[in-house]
Amino acid sequence: MRPGEGRTKLTETLTEPVRAHRELEHLDVLIVGAGISGIGAAHHLHEQCPEKIFVVLESKPNFGGTWQTHRYPGARSDSDLYTYGYRFKPWTGAPIATKDEILKYMSEVIMDEDLDRHIRYEHQVTSASWSSAEKRWSLNVTRSDTGEHVQLTATFLWMCQGYYRHSVGHTPSWVGMDQFAGPIIHPQSWPDDLEYVDKDVVVIGSGATAATLIPALAQECRHVTMLQRSPTYFFIRSNVNEVADMLRELDIPEEWVHEIVRQKILLDFAAITKLALEFPELAREELLKPIREILGDDYDIETHFNPKYKPWRQRIAMVPDGDLFEAIKRGKVSVVTDEIDSFTKTGIKLKSGATLDADVVITATGFDMSVLGDIAFSIDGRVLDLSQTITYRGLMFTDVPNLLQVFGYFRASWTLRVDLIGDFSCRLFDYMESHGVDVVTPRLRSEDADMTLLAWVNPEDFNPGYMNRSVHLFPKQGSRDPWRNGLTYELEKETLPAADFEDGSLLFT
Repeated sequence: MRPGEGRTKLTETLTEPVRAHRELEHLDVLIVGAGISGIGAAHHLHEQCPEKIFVVLESKPNFGGTWQTHRYPGARSDSDLYTYGYRFKPWTGAPIATKDEILKYMSEVIMDEDLDRHIRYEHQVTSASWSSAEKRWSLNVTRSDTGEHVQLTATFLWMCQGYYRHSVGHTPSWVGMDQFAGPIIHPQSWPDDLEYVDKDVVVIGSGATAATLIPALAQECRHVTMLQRSPTYFFIRSNVNEVADMLRELDIPEEWVHEIVRQKILLDFAAITKLALEFPELAREELLKPIREILGDDYDIETHFNPKYKPWRQRIAMVPDGDLFEAIKRGKVSVVTDEIDSFTKTGIKLKSGATLDADVVITATGFDMSVLGDIAFSIDGRVLDLSQTITYRGLMFTDVPNLLQVFGYFRASWTLRVDLIGDFSCRLFDYMESHGVDVVTPRLRSEDADMTLLAWVNPEDFNPGYMNRSVHLFPKQGSRDPWRNGLTYELEKETLPAADFEDGSLLFT
């Protein structure tokens, strides 16, 4: 089955009662986004709170989120699928998966649980307003397929829209861009008809997107130049999992294989993270060692692959089988570490005075973050400025009723937190049901009045460009629990299941 086929077939087989159900105007829970987070949230509601009436609103014509946005050659995960995959759905392929393999995996989850009947595609939420009198959210929605404007109400919002703006990527402005004779393309806006075969291509950037795209381009381009302002760290791993292969040879059930391998990977990465934080120079050498082994002693590793920042201050992308470095070794890819002075008609002039000729320029220069999907929120008629709130455990916000947000991990797979928040949310719903309350609102306690307020993410701990550009738009975090943004799986796998709903930080009405 190709990605997308599952959704069409499921939709075509909907029964009339279900179609009528989908026309309900008021929902118990409304999930925004049908990407990896939204499908995970739908699973947990379906499994743990089967009495809840819910829908998933997705602005795109299909499920997948980031895997629908990223259509550039070679698009793949930069995390292993044993942890990026859901805990409830065994992964049976190679650890690093292609976009199409991930979409197929997600389509199986949707079909296995009949979740498609809950999903409304091409529904863009434009505004959401909370009424304390009515104890509900009202959402204005535009259907991109028909142009129709729809209003829905919901008791609870579960925001699963992701953390970056899908509509357009981040591209800096350089002098002379309008003079360049060829196309300048951001990977988020990859055109189907882009001609790059037997062309000279310059890819600006060296993050996960560049590391994914460049090896794929190198197979068909005349030459690819990776132009970076500064180096990036990479994990080089073989795209096999020996533990999984051994367990399968022993006919161990796939559910057991998935969980055993998942726990082994989490243990290994916890050790790597500990090493990076406590012994950064040793971690640096361990990361550079496999690059040296591929490129040899004569390659200038120090200039091109030894970052100035400490390991794990930015996300480290996985390079399966070292394919980026193998392409460099074969001479199909060059790396230039320099800054752009200006564009010319035939390429790029660098601040060093050197020039790069190019037929095509790809700006793999990152993205802009999106706060709650860029939806206009208001509470009792007041515009919500999320930057003036304080986060509750990184998933709710002070004085914002009945709203949960999924924001995944930076140093571990995003989906690990999808599952944890799924459990937390359903436990919260059950608690509210059993206590006969309709509204939950995080609110500072008297003992929190003197608490130090900090940025959503500590820049000394994690500081990629996209975060530095946007952190001022995000809520603050406190200096003590439960107001800290604990974006660490090893911590949250213990604290979220144990979260006390009666510690006074949540106001129930």
